[in-house]
Amino acid sequence: MIASKPLSEMLTTLLDRRAFGRKPADHRRIREDCLQLLAERAEISGLQLAAKIFGQYATLDDDERTSFFEFLNDELDVDPTLIAGLAETYRDAPTPENYNALSRAGEPARQRLFRRLNEAPGATAEIVAMREDLLQRLKDNPQLARTDHDLQHLLRSWFNRGFLVMQQVTWDSPATILEKIIAYEAVHEIQNWDDLRRRLQPEDRRCFAFFHPSMPTEPLIFVEVALTKGVPNSVQDLLADTGESLAETEANTAVFYSISNCQPGLAGVSFGNSLIKQVARDLSRDLPNLKTFVTLSPIPGLSRWLDREEIDTVNADPAQMQQLAAKYLLTTKDARGRPLDPVARFHLGNGAQVHALHHGADTSERGQKQSGSMMVNYLYDLNRISQRATQFSKNNDIAASGDVKALARRAAG
Repeated sequence: MIASKPLSEMLTTLLDRRAFGRKPADHRRIREDCLQLLAERAEISGLQLAAKIFGQYATLDDDERTSFFEFLNDELDVDPTLIAGLAETYRDAPTPENYNALSRAGEPARQRLFRRLNEAPGATAEIVAMREDLLQRLKDNPQLARTDHDLQHLLRSWFNRGFLVMQQVTWDSPATILEKIIAYEAVHEIQNWDDLRRRLQPEDRRCFAFFHPSMPTEPLIFVEVALTKGVPNSVQDLLADTGESLAETEANTAVFYSISNCQPGLAGVSFGNSLIKQVARDLSRDLPNLKTFVTLSPIPGLSRWLDREEIDTVNADPAQMQQLAAKYLLTTKDARGRPLDPVARFHLGNGAQVHALHHGADTSERGQKQSGSMMVNYLYDLNRISQRATQFSKNNDIAASGDVKALARRAAG
């Protein structure tokens, strides 16, 4: 007698093979199956339907996927008239029963659909990829933002910090993970395997990533760290192949020189603030000789701002560039009163301080183009992170060192 496979294994196999040997799906059929899944009460039948829906989705072309999202957006939306009536009922009689009725009516059917889909093996990664497809359509189909709102709401819950696992990525990590670190590096391109080894293997290098239990080989975000003596002022020096490394016990500074989000489908689900803080605290615990925690960060919006303000920097010397960068980081704001620079918003919102500015810190083609080779250190003072993050959140207060403030004043003068 042949032993039967567990249902989860059979469904996983079905998901893995859905793109092979299969006729194109009737895009109308996927809608019918979604409605059936919403009505299905039996767990096994629901799992089979969910796997079938993912298989059908994989065969849809671009137009059919747009049509599918329109179906989710319009036909699985809330009923405003029903909600209005239930709200009046609850206003007049705020009983638990009336509250439950109002709450159920206020939840779009597409949210329930996504939750049912997520019960299938491997489904979380499938839904993340589905949202990536949806995000690519929002510019031309802004009304689909209602569906994106629901997906983002669910993903923020499913990828809550409490579910994430931080792991150190080392040269001995599985090759599948190392390949993804190379592919996902978004700040300083990893040229080849030797370059990756230089970032992982030496005693003075670290890499940490968040993973989700449902996506154990897919990093969600990772940060690369260098252990140094003193605060660095050149990313080329940090990445150089010197053949030497600093003993971890001799280092006094941990430098976060690259942080990369890996999953476009999780845009708007924040991981970076938690990752940097946990890495800093863990390193502080394990290596008490580390006293300073800083970034060496790009200033991606600086050149655009200089062009927009018609500021000629062709003949600017390093001191003038530092002053202009300080003015940009401390005084230019977006419509919400936050720093215009996206990297500055991230680190300041995370509780960091603008610590120091460096000309000639990134001499790569990209560094020259986006910031005239300028880079910035953001300082993470572990004793003041929470206070600074709160002040920034409430008042958009920008924490900066006295030196950086003085540079900004000279630029203004």
